[in-house]
Amino acid sequence: MTAALRVTIWNEYRCEREREDVRAVYPHGMHQPIADNLRQHGVAVRVATFDEPEHGLSEAVLAETDVLIWWGYTVHEEVADAVVDRVQKRVLQGMGLIALHSAHYSKIFRRLMGTSGSLNWRDVAEKERLWVVAQGHPIVKGLGNYFEIPHSEAYCEPFDIPAPDELVLVSWYAGGDIFRSGCCYRRGRGRVFYFSPGDQVYPIYFQAEVLQVIRNAAFWAAPDEIKPIESLERLPALEDLDT
Repeated sequence: MTAALRVTIWNEYRCEREREDVRAVYPHGMHQPIADNLRQHGVAVRVATFDEPEHGLSEAVLAETDVLIWWGYTVHEEVADAVVDRVQKRVLQGMGLIALHSAHYSKIFRRLMGTSGSLNWRDVAEKERLWVVAQGHPIVKGLGNYFEIPHSEAYCEPFDIPAPDELVLVSWYAGGDIFRSGCCYRRGRGRVFYFSPGDQVYPIYFQAEVLQVIRNAAFWAAPDEIKPIESLERLPALEDLDT
């Protein structure tokens, strides 16, 4: 029997406890609908939050994590650099990372991308239409040509990220803007997926298509193996050389 995929969902978990408007939408935390959906599909899920020791991401936790899902918003700069170093090392060794919504400003995403992650935005609860631009990609398996989110915060180009290795989804907003909303990268042995929908005041993580993208992405990002990157050393020649 194949071992279950092991996913850790890291949620800042501040808005749900501090803001009534967010708590009304996600009374059990923004991580809960994502965790419930993954568990329904046989995934072993752990939740970690900012206020836990080591932000819930100890060496032991990461050693038991195949894919890390990251949602952050207000405490990006307060995340300990030692934890960021630890997560980056694990990604380079093969762990998958899914960065959700405002995680484009997280230390770990900016570290892995080497850019600021900055973008334009507008929050007037407008419709978002996400177009599938990589037909047949595992992350959009089971989706049609597009799906819509009735009310969303608009993220707008320019978006300061490297050109994606694979661009899977592009969003159009009722206000006329577009945005690269589903981007795939390889970093070391690890796969990284950025997925933008998910502002805290809208029930986006209860929407079936959104959950399907996150679930598909978790299986796509799952590593074949996780192991240290080999150290560099002087190698003997494979062939005889006339020196």
